[in-house]
Amino acid sequence: MARSLGGNTVTDRHGRELIAHGSVQFPVACYENDMSEKTVPWHWHDDWEVIAVEKGAAMFAAGSDRYVIREGQGLFINGGVLHGIWDMENSGCRFISIVYHPRLVGGSADSIFWQRYVQPILSDAGLRGICLNGDESWHGAALRHIRTAWLAVADEWEAYELEARDALSRLLFLILKNRPVKARGPSRKEQRSAERIKDMLNYIQAHYSEELNVRQIAESGMVSESECLRCFHQVISTTPLQYVRQFRLQKAAEFLEKTDRTVGEVGAECGFPDTSYFIKSFRRWKGCTPGEYRRQSRKT
Repeated sequence: MARSLGGNTVTDRHGRELIAHGSVQFPVACYENDMSEKTVPWHWHDDWEVIAVEKGAAMFAAGSDRYVIREGQGLFINGGVLHGIWDMENSGCRFISIVYHPRLVGGSADSIFWQRYVQPILSDAGLRGICLNGDESWHGAALRHIRTAWLAVADEWEAYELEARDALSRLLFLILKNRPVKARGPSRKEQRSAERIKDMLNYIQAHYSEELNVRQIAESGMVSESECLRCFHQVISTTPLQYVRQFRLQKAAEFLEKTDRTVGEVGAECGFPDTSYFIKSFRRWKGCTPGEYRRQSRKT
């Protein structure tokens, strides 16, 4: 049941991820992620996500929060939080992750489990993520619960559904008991910026192959160009056009892996009508030409 989550994240018109994690009966899925092969662009989902780094290091962003997570460390990401992941220092970071709906451990919204244990986490607007870096004594136990749940589901142990639910329930208790208490959650302005960013990112992801400018992106979020620039800087620490360029390159890498289109065709499909500029941009990003990248990806 282990799958790999890469750069092909699909979202709806609000930027919400459309990948179904697990099933209605058992809403949990496990992933193995190799950052040397795939990047994980900005996206969001209603599910909780927990991560354990197996090798290397990565920068994890949850809203405006940034976490550097290294081998033996991990992360919890709250539901509805915009997030993305990038390899650091060309470390070839590998990590395992579990994406699961809170009802797996909380049941229905009127149950005591949901009201006492799940709702306080979901309703904590200041809790975007928790870095499990070993600075606190409970982090080791939390990481063990993540790995137990991942192995149970990925390897389909006997009664793996019960094993995974038990491990994730224990993890939930640790998070609830030890979650950081912030003086305040995000302001209304910060929340509004995050929602606007979701709309604008979705617009870019739907129109990345076309000519795009800041005015169009701003209009998709119903804001001025200056407000668009401010939102991007505040929430994801980049500019709209830098994000467009990076997203186009990620899609190009995906097409190079999965199709037999020529380098020029891939570049044009991904918003790079000038093939030489596409090759130069791709080499700057990946350290190799698109053709070399295709050959390398098909050897693995």
